[in-house]
Amino acid sequence: MDERAPRLPSPIRARGAVLETTSAPRPFSESRPLTVSDVELAPPGAGEVLVEIEAAGICHSDLSVLLGVRPRPVPMLLGHEAAGRIASIGAEVRGVAVGDRVTMTFMPRCGACAGCATDGKMPCVAGTAANGAGELLRGGRRISRDGRAVHHHLGVSGFATRAVVDARTVVPVPDDVPAPVAALLGCAVLTGGGALLNAAPPRPGQSVAVVGLGGVGLAAVLTARALGVERIVGVDADPGKLETALALGATEAYGSAEAEATRIRADIVVEAAGHERAFETAIALTAPGGTTVTVGLPAPDAVSRVRPQTVTAEARTIVGSYLGSAVPARDIPRYVELWRRGLLNVEGLISGALPLERINEGMDALAEGRALRQIITFERPSPAHVPTESPRTAS
Repeated sequence: MDERAPRLPSPIRARGAVLETTSAPRPFSESRPLTVSDVELAPPGAGEVLVEIEAAGICHSDLSVLLGVRPRPVPMLLGHEAAGRIASIGAEVRGVAVGDRVTMTFMPRCGACAGCATDGKMPCVAGTAANGAGELLRGGRRISRDGRAVHHHLGVSGFATRAVVDARTVVPVPDDVPAPVAALLGCAVLTGGGALLNAAPPRPGQSVAVVGLGGVGLAAVLTARALGVERIVGVDADPGKLETALALGATEAYGSAEAEATRIRADIVVEAAGHERAFETAIALTAPGGTTVTVGLPAPDAVSRVRPQTVTAEARTIVGSYLGSAVPARDIPRYVELWRRGLLNVEGLISGALPLERINEGMDALAEGRALRQIITFERPSPAHVPTESPRTAS
């Protein structure tokens, strides 16, 4: 244990949003499937750290668990897109120190399995198994409530004032990166941006289209602009999201049917909606010789129809990209640098802020399409803590 780490009581107390059931009816503000309650955390063990959470984003993947689209064991302390400061570290931890601000990522990498050997193309085998079981990478759970174990969500459980996580889940970021920005780097930006940074890097002169303009899709739009893509097409059924895409750097924006009817074509098309129809639209919008990158995760039983002859005759490429094919320790510093240069307006993805106690209302807003990324700040929300507009002007 680092001698600089403060001695904390055992167990450590925290307050978090625990998912009780995946069958609650809407509105969630009335059925309240998430209970904000006191929990206890075991002190960080070997290879683990305790993080004081500063900000957490409400992502559609959280909503998918709540809806039962992504089956997970309950009770589960939800939240996977978060940032905070290291409060204490266990033995065998290297690369972070007490006081560091860190981005938390939901796919830890053991560094030794076949998945980790693919340079981000495939997820970690051990990390995937741990996430599915609601455990940390080294096995077991560190959260309890009233003496009963509570499952971890994707190794993070960020909807809480504190979290014990595997040290391989966190990536340190400089202090000048605001906590809300740091949080979004760990999921929305890694996933949407990685579709272009890793899975299908655009060559000079190539065009990019993004189907599905939620937080992940808009992160792809931001990244395309940061990479200097001249033609960026946003596609979504929501007119409001089309306006947002144009404000964040898209050069054109269309409804799904309009895009197909007018035969819009792009060299690289990113599907970020997580819906089988969106995948079909992305295929239809891909130019001959182009690449379709799918980062969305639809329901397990969803099925799309694709014409194999088109894929062959037009020399198409279809790429699946989980978490943006990212190696977080490599990629997050690259996004930080783009943000610092004023090229990546991450703040533009933030549509509002709310306290932890209003988490069920936040889920309603996301389910109803009224929000992009809402930020839980764990303190009284104010513009000083959660900027809704970037202070930088992207060139």
